[in-house]
Amino acid sequence: MNALDFLQQAYMLEQQIQTKLTQISALRSLAETMRSYTGNEPVSHSRNVTSLEDSVIKILEQEQELNNEIDRMVDLKREIQDVISEVKDLNYRLVLEKRHLCFESFPRIGEEMGHPG
Repeated sequence: MNALDFLQQAYMLEQQIQTKLTQISALRSLAETMRSYTGNEPVSHSRNVTSLEDSVIKILEQEQELNNEIDRMVDLKREIQDVISEVKDLNYRLVLEKRHLCFESFPRIGEEMGHPG
């Protein structure tokens, strides 16, 4: 793995986390819809409630995967920060941090640092 690939890992993991958050939100919304739909019905011994239970279990599994990815992100960012901190020039180091830890665009970084495009 080259240096750029190493630094870009955090961005890709961030995108995966955002995607997982969107998926969990959609699953929660669906489960809430199912709960409100079945919540006002009289209790029936023949009614199949396992679909709601299955949905809740799947949401919990997705949330656990999300927590694992967030833990990986924290560890990866710490590792990237350690590598970037070895760069001697403060300006270069700041550019690398803004780009690869804060995911800012180069034009924005340039603006913030007083070097517009």
